[in-house]
Amino acid sequence: MEIFGYACAILMGLSLGLIGGGGSILTVPILVYLFSIDVVTATAYSLFIVGFTSLIGSFNHIRMGNVHLRTAVLFGIPSIIAVFITRAFIVPAIPQHLFNIGTLQITKPIALLLLFAVIMLLASFSMIRKKKEKPDYDKVQYNYPLIIIEGFVVGTITGLVGAGGGFLIVPALVLLAHLPMKKAIGSSLLIIATNSLLGFTVSLLHSEKTDWKFLLTFSAIAIIGIITGSMFSKNVSNEKLKPAFGWFVLIMGVYIILKETLLK
Repeated sequence: MEIFGYACAILMGLSLGLIGGGGSILTVPILVYLFSIDVVTATAYSLFIVGFTSLIGSFNHIRMGNVHLRTAVLFGIPSIIAVFITRAFIVPAIPQHLFNIGTLQITKPIALLLLFAVIMLLASFSMIRKKKEKPDYDKVQYNYPLIIIEGFVVGTITGLVGAGGGFLIVPALVLLAHLPMKKAIGSSLLIIATNSLLGFTVSLLHSEKTDWKFLLTFSAIAIIGIITGSMFSKNVSNEKLKPAFGWFVLIMGVYIILKETLLK
């Protein structure tokens, strides 16, 4: 099962390299179902893996000038604050037993997995649906209130489920800051890296033991996948791959919901 898990880490990295995002949404299910890591620890580990791989991915975008630092900082500050509050106070404060639905006990791990599954469904829809062409704006403009609100929302989601939220960040940067798509993607990676690595650092304060050997091995394998995917990305149609991957994420999200409710 572990060998299959590491193979999935390569596939996750390949998807990131080929379509530029979305693959990290699979990290928590891989850790929980293939490596039998408890959910809270899996969300913390996912923060490191997602943050580390996003940081590596952002270097190339920085080199190509695809990162708008002012926008990344403006969006990142409320997002970072939300991540810190969520990992330091909200996640530890969630009780182990929440409520019952008939004979089904909704515990903290189940609630986090169900929330994660909902995020997967939202991400899958954003990958499946055909994108309308976004207008090219002449200059960067900021809708400050909405950027701050969205930054806080994304940070909270990142802190709770260990996913980067790129499917929320990229459209926000395009629509609320008038960034071109390439700069929105590059800036998004830097924001995700900062948010996720900060969230993981905060999680260390509540962790008795961190398996660094496993974390670094998994991340290294994922990065091999990213590099390989990036090499082949010019020869593969993004428009065809992204919806196909979106359907896979949709199926995984539905599977998690069924497994944690009806199949218990």
